[in-house]
Amino acid sequence: MTWSIVAKDPATGRFAVAVTTCAFAVGARVPYGCGGVGAVATQSFVNPFIGVDGLRLLQEGRSAEEALAIVVAADPGASQRQAHIIDALGRTAVFTGSDCVDWCGSQAAEHVSVAGNMLAGPAVVADTLASYLAHADLDFDERLLIALDAGERAGGDKRGRQSAALRIWSSEVFPAIDIRVDDHPEPLTELRRLWRIAHQRYVPFQAAGPSRSLPGGVLDRAELDRRCTAYADDWNRRHPG
Repeated sequence: MTWSIVAKDPATGRFAVAVTTCAFAVGARVPYGCGGVGAVATQSFVNPFIGVDGLRLLQEGRSAEEALAIVVAADPGASQRQAHIIDALGRTAVFTGSDCVDWCGSQAAEHVSVAGNMLAGPAVVADTLASYLAHADLDFDERLLIALDAGERAGGDKRGRQSAALRIWSSEVFPAIDIRVDDHPEPLTELRRLWRIAHQRYVPFQAAGPSRSLPGGVLDRAELDRRCTAYADDWNRRHPG
């Protein structure tokens, strides 16, 4: 019923989960992550503890493969789950239970994994990954959106479409970008619209907020406005239309 990407951007060290499905509010349940640690997507009869405990194990220094093996072994419903993980070093691991609905499966490459279930066919995953790999010149977030678009063109969720989400973590435990479409007839189109709006003020405003390196964040309103305007002007020049 879902397909997702977990990835690390080696240029910036950011982690991401991008996901879409024919179910309500996929962004509320599937994506987990933490700056400097990794990311997890848990799907197909979602078990949130795969995300919570998987991320904790990554924080403790476990590899993606080790963390996933532990959380799957602890889950009595594992045969109906699907999950994939990327760790701090960009290593990935994936599990697809034997009772997940066809088509179900995954593909991976360096620093990225794509997995899905109840899909129109294997091309959904294959085309998503191929598109992601083919657009390494783009900003990390746009690359993820274009990849999901490619999977949708290949047939996507075989039941239809309803929700989508994009979460990206930079250096902190909370996401730098967190945008969701909970219910929409064209969720990926709507997600792209929100993505463009987010880069006008939300993204630079978040970047100026409290962090471990700057606990108070930028509190001067004039400076915040200057930063947001400069950021949006530059971003709009690079992303016309």
